[in-house]
Formats: sequence, structure tokens, C-alpha cells
Amino acid sequence: MLRRGSQALRRFSTGRVYFKNKLKLALIGQSLFGQEVYSHLRKEGHRVVGVFTVPDKDGKADPLALVAEKDGTPVFKFPKWRVKGKTIKEVAEAYRSVGAELNVLPFCTQFIPMDIIDSPKHGSIIYHPSILPRHRGASAINWTLIMGDKKAGFSVFWADDGLDTGPILLQRSCDVEPNDTVDTLYNRFLFPEGIKAMVEAVQRIADGKAPRIPQPEEGATYEGIQKKENAEISWNWSAEVLHNWIRGHDKVPGAWTEINGQMVTFYGSTLLNSSVPSGEPLEIKGAKKPGLITKNGLVIFGNDGKALMVRNLQFEDGRMIPASQYFSAGETSVVELTAEEVKVAETIKVIWAGILSNVPVIEDSTDFFKSGASSMDVARLVEEIRQKCGGLQLQNEDVYMATKFEDFIQKVVRKLRGEDQEAELVVDYVSKEVNEMTVKMPYQCFINGQFTDADDGKTYDTINPTDGSIICKVSYASLADVDKAVAAAKDAFENGEWGRMNARERGRLMYRLADLLEENQEELATIEALDSGAVYTLALKTHIGMSVQTFRYFAGWCDKIQGSTIPINQARPNRNLTFTKKEPLGVCAIIIPWNYPLMMLAWKSAACLAAGNTLVLKPAQVTPLTALKFAELSVKAGFPKGVINIIPGSGGIAGQRLSEHPDIRKLGFTGSTPIGKQIMKSCAVSNLKKVSLELGGKSPLIIFNDCELDKAVRMGMGAVFFNKGENCIAAGRLFVEESIHDEFVTRVVEEIKKMKIGDPLDRSTDHGPQNHKAHLEKLLQYCETGVKEGATLVYGGRQVQRPGFFMEPTVFTDVEDHMYLAKEESFGPIMVISKFQNGDIDGVLQRANNTEYGLASGVFTRDINKAMYASEKLEAGTVFINTYNKTDVAAPFGGVKQSGFGKDLGEEALNEYLKTKTVTLEY
Repeated sequence: MLRRGSQALRRFSTGRVYFKNKLKLALIGQSLFGQEVYSHLRKEGHRVVGVFTVPDKDGKADPLALVAEKDGTPVFKFPKWRVKGKTIKEVAEAYRSVGAELNVLPFCTQFIPMDIIDSPKHGSIIYHPSILPRHRGASAINWTLIMGDKKAGFSVFWADDGLDTGPILLQRSCDVEPNDTVDTLYNRFLFPEGIKAMVEAVQRIADGKAPRIPQPEEGATYEGIQKKENAEISWNWSAEVLHNWIRGHDKVPGAWTEINGQMVTFYGSTLLNSSVPSGEPLEIKGAKKPGLITKNGLVIFGNDGKALMVRNLQFEDGRMIPASQYFSAGETSVVELTAEEVKVAETIKVIWAGILSNVPVIEDSTDFFKSGASSMDVARLVEEIRQKCGGLQLQNEDVYMATKFEDFIQKVVRKLRGEDQEAELVVDYVSKEVNEMTVKMPYQCFINGQFTDADDGKTYDTINPTDGSIICKVSYASLADVDKAVAAAKDAFENGEWGRMNARERGRLMYRLADLLEENQEELATIEALDSGAVYTLALKTHIGMSVQTFRYFAGWCDKIQGSTIPINQARPNRNLTFTKKEPLGVCAIIIPWNYPLMMLAWKSAACLAAGNTLVLKPAQVTPLTALKFAELSVKAGFPKGVINIIPGSGGIAGQRLSEHPDIRKLGFTGSTPIGKQIMKSCAVSNLKKVSLELGGKSPLIIFNDCELDKAVRMGMGAVFFNKGENCIAAGRLFVEESIHDEFVTRVVEEIKKMKIGDPLDRSTDHGPQNHKAHLEKLLQYCETGVKEGATLVYGGRQVQRPGFFMEPTVFTDVEDHMYLAKEESFGPIMVISKFQNGDIDGVLQRANNTEYGLASGVFTRDINKAMYASEKLEAGTVFINTYNKTDVAAPFGGVKQSGFGKDLGEEALNEYLKTKTVTLEY
């Protein structure tokens, strides 16, 4: 029995509730905050013996009353506690009947008499949303913002007979962010941390460890509730003071000014740190400078010339509109409802009636908020409409913008009809009937959510490498186009919806984009075949297929990017907390090559977008079409304007400007090593941009005599001829052990002869055309150089005699280490074979590493020890063992030495587009 009892005690004592000191509590107050404090105190084992709250309003009980009544806790709803300065006898008797040991006032709007405050054994504690003694009185959160405080916080204090003057039990603080509002401060810190603090305070009292620290009078302030007449904006203030005034009065009572003879209230203020966008002037009474109605809102100016953006405006009649719609606000006419829309309206009326249970009849003039609805009811309304109206998705803002039932129905109908959406994307396609489908290809620059001609109207021809014909003319981006694209990306990051979007919503857009890429994969693969010469079946599986996988992979990362907490030496007697945050860089430039046009776009842009950046992407001049099709699909996926910008054109103009642009914070480049060096130099000289480079390669593939020869032949050919040899990790040089060298070469040539060279849209084609004419000519010159230097041309080396830019798969042997073929990358279908002596492992590894490149490498052997030894010694970013070209979206990819630095793919790729911020606080 003793043993069992001991076990029971050990098992029981693991519950934190049972052996701590617990109190009998009276909760006095109201609101959702009060409800949460009540629930958490009960979970901690304290006994709430009575809840004292306000009477029902418009037939609706307070949230605290609702949950307490459900639990069976005694609930008292007194309209007041005293009359003519004396406590009401019946109220006092009801209070004392519960036998509380401590009064807890989480949020209370009533005046509680001192005999009630002092009645319990432990007295009373109160939550106040400021760092006392600053901002005593009501509206403390508002005044924290109005006064421009850098720190916000709350105090839990012992009640006395003064106004928020009692001794402090505990305090907590947080930084005030530049664009914090009352809501963001409350939701981020004051609400969740306040609940924890109230529970902690009660437990400290129960344990006899609660301090009573007198409040200092130094620094004490008292501010009352702001009234509408006192909330007028002064135009003699700086932009920062204006911003603090507006956000401090948001949403009650609302900061206002006079425009065109009527009071207009401003909501949703943010400081404008970027250049001022263009807009239509708006005269404001008293302002030194007219405001600007822009596509994102109303820009106003302080007396220091700096600017801020106001998102919403409210007129005297209560109507609220997006500030961007000020000049068109009166143009919206009443729409006539169809029979189906009438049914929707009736359903919504029933939903309103369910929420506004105190209103006998919902009429056209019924105002949602004036009838007693709260912000919680907004969430319920939006969700019920989604469930009962065929998935119609409204935003909370839609309710605030149309508070009267009649106006709300009009807004719903316009949303159903798509009339309140932004203008539909206009795309001027080039269409072709090809591959048993109609392919529709955008050909203009894509800037700020719109397809547009180049600023100077210039175009260039993009060529089909299969026959040398012109596919279409494509806009040739100028310096002005680059600047517009960067400005759009900067505005989207700093002021647009993208910068405010939560990570999960960002991921949802990326998943949607991946779905659209997959839904359009046949058309995209066809465009890739036309524009780059990629074999259609390969384009479908790899060019497009891996692009889809990449966007899905990084979509999943959006809400998993996180920093860490770091233990540091404490600054005694105080304590410190240090943590890191991962933040987006801002505007990123991406310059991609022509060998995998869409896949290279996906590898870089998916990580960039997942991290929260905006981007300006320059596709290769010779292969712009899938990037422009991607831009079209990004709009359909719902990406906001300016987040993605595509500028086709030359590297010398558009690419160089991107590397020099002062507003770009990161540049990712895939291409040749000489161009990579130039880009790196320009990025350093301009503004020290962060850079990642995936450059040239001369990847060695070592085939030992103990390999599985059939597999080595098959994969060795893939290592060289995959994607026509236009492959950054292609095996630039094969080292074959002497005893199997001749057989390997013979079997490779036999397999090459079986390859079908032809139209990339033909499903039986193995080998398509080289990407463009200049590249074909370079490859032919490469072969001529090899022959002149004494290498043996075993097979190929010539252009195929047919229209287009086709080259025979080529094999060279007897390639010595000093030769041009041994040192330089061909980037084409040219197998360069050197033999090495049997058993000379260290010798062949030394030869394999004798290059300035280090992108990839490969080993074929059955000996696992030999394979692992080689993988340790090979100087490359990737080592393939008994396979080749096996990349995956989850595995980081990148080179060393003059093959560049930085990673695409995998978790490591995210770090290329993030910055780390360290935060240390003392408490």
C-alpha cells in the first residue's frame, strides 16, 4: 500500500495545478480579455467564486458573462455599484456573499467603491495597458501611440483610492514598431502577454511573493478619453507626428480634417519611406501642400516635407472608402439584383438577424456596428457568408467599408459580379497553332502587374532554333523600363499588400501558382521547345515539371522561416533576452540563363518570393517567352501588382542596370564566369548588394573499372548529352580507367548512332537543336580547336545538314590535360574522354581537381570505400555516385571556386534571400 501510495503521489504531483497555493477570486470587469483571464485562472486551479460584469447590451451578454454562465459560475450584472458616493447595500451584500480572497480587475469600465476594493483578504489588482506612471487614465494604448512612445506595455498594480496610482506588482514592455496601430499592439503583445501576466500576478499573491513597488511621480502623466472635436489634425506637425496622431486615434474617435467643406476621418496610416508615388492632387484645408490620391491611398505631407500614406477615409455620413477611390467614390450607382442575387441577399439578411439578435427587423438602413456588433461579429459574418453563400470570400475590410445593410448587399453583389476587382489583365498575345494546340505567348515587358511595350518602343526577334524562323518580336527593355520595374517592386514591398501579407497567405499564392503551372504544363513545354529547342518530352518532365515542384516546395517554407533564441551573458543584476529574426531583403534582381528558361526562373524566384521579397527578373535575351507566360499566370494566381516584374532584353543594358541599381538589395545570377565577375564588381561598387552566383563548370566524371559498365555508359551519355549538352552540371570531362576505356568508347558510339536527331516536338526525338546560332558556331569552333591540338575525334563534330541549329553528338578521346578541350567548358553535346592508369585513384582525383571550376562531379564504382574517398577529395558543390544529373528541390545546389557561391534549392536557398536581425532586450 505504501508503495502504491508513493506511486500515486509521484504521478499526481506532475500536474502543476494541484500542489500550488490557490485562491478564491472575484472577477470584476468585462470584454474578451476578461473572458480569457477568467478561463486561464480556472485552468491554473484557482476558484472563481463570482463574476461581476456589466448588464446585457441590446440583449447580448458580455463575453465574460457568457463563459462564466456556461461554467455555472455565479454571475452578477450590476449597472452601477454606488449612488451619490455610497455603495449600494444590495450590491455590497451580493459581492460579500461569494467570499472572495482577491479581486481581479482585468478590464473594468465601472467605478468600484473602495470598501469593495479593500474587502478581500488580499485586496484588488488591476490590469492597465501602459507602463505606469505614464499614461494613467483611459485610452492609454491610444496615448502611447499619439505621444510617439518607443516602448509600449502594461502594468498589473494594487488598487488604491487614486486613479491608476497604486503600487506596481509587475510590468512588461515591448518595442513600438514604426507602423504599429492600437490593434497590432493589442493583438501582438498587450492581449496575449497581459493574460499571462494576470495569471502570474495572481499566483505570486497566492504564494506570498507579490511585490508592492510604489509608483514614482517623476514621469507620471494623465490623459483622458479623446473626443472627436479634439482629434482634428494640425498641419503644423512633422510627418511622424501626423502619423502618430492618426494611428493613435484609429479607430476611435478617429483623427480628422476638413476636405471640400466636410469632415473626413483618416484611418490606416503608414510612414512612407520610399519615393512618393504619382497621383492626383487633393486640396486639404490648412495643409501646406496638397495630398495625392494614388493607387495605394492618400499621400499627405508633414511640415518637414516627409510623407505618409493613409489607406481609408470616412465621411460625415459614416460611409468609409479606400482612400485610393476618393475621386470615384460618388460614381458607383445602385445595381439591380437578379433573382439569384435576391436569394443571396435574403440569406445574408438571415445571417445579420442571427448576429444582431437585439434588432427586431433588419432593414436597409440597419447599421451593423450601431446595432451593437463588435469586431468578433465581423469575423463571424464573413465566415457565415462564406459557408452559406457558395464560398463567397469577403474580407473584414468589406464590412467596415459598408456598414449599412443596403450598402453591404450592394458590395456583395458587385463582388459576386467581379465589378469591384481590379481591371482584368490585358495581354496582347502572339498565337501559334502548333503541337496540336493553340499556344498564346505574351511578348511585352511585364511591369507593375501590366504587360507594356518598352519605353522607347524597341523590339527584337526571338528565333525558333528548330528551323531558324522568327517566333515573334519581343519588347527590348530600356534603362527606363528597368527603373520602372524596380520602382514597382520597391513600392509593392514597402507600401503594398505583399509587404503586409502574412506568411501563410504568401504560401497559398505560391501553391496556386504551382497549380497553374501544372495546369498549363503542355503549353509551357511547347513554348519551351519553340523558344529554346528543348525536346518536348524532356521539357514536360524537367523544365516544367521541376518548376512546379520547386514552387510547391518553397510554398511550404513560407510559414516556417524562423529565428532562434540565444542564451547570452546576463547584464547582472538585470536579465537579457536575445533572439534573431529572419527578414526579407527587399527588392531582388534575378538574371537567368537560356538553357532551362523556366526551371532556372523557378529555382531562384520561388525562394525569393517565399522569403517575402519582390523581384525584377531578366530572362535570357534569346529565351524570354516562358518567363512572360509565367508573369501572366502569376496574375491569375493572385500575386499583387509589382511583386513580380519581367524585363526581356540584353544583359549589357538591362542586366547591367540591375547590377548597378541602388534600390536592389540582392542579385541572383546564373551564367558564365566572366559575366558573373562583372556583375559582382558592379554590385559591390553600387551599394554592396548581396550576391549569389551559379557560374561555369567543367565537371569531372570518373569511371572506374569496377563499375557497372552498362549503367556507366547509359548515365555517362546522359551526363554529357542531356538537354543537348546545354546543362550547367554536364560532365565536361570523363576520366575512364585504362582497362575499360576502349570498350566504354565503343559502346558510347554505338548508342549515339541510335539517337534520333530532329524536331523537338516529335515525341520520338532524343536530341534537339542547340539553343541559338551563335552557340552552335561556338561549338563547331570548339571541335576544330580540339582536332588541331591533337585530340582524336571519334564521332560527330559537325552541324547536321538540315534547317535549324542542330549538331551531331560528339566524342573526343586522347584528350591530354594541357589541351583546350580539357580546360574549357563546351556547354554542348561534346564528350571529352581522357584515360587514366589502372589503380591510380589519387592521380585521377588530382587531375579531376586541376580546374578553376567546381560545380559538380561524378564517380562510378562498385567499391563504396573508393566512392566515399573520392567524394571527400573532389572539389565540387555536388558529387554524384553511380548516378548523374539527380537534382532535387530539397537538395541545395551550387558551386565552389570559380563556379560561384550561394545555393539554389533546399532550405539553404532561403538564406540567400533573407537577412538576420539580432534583438537584445533587458528586463
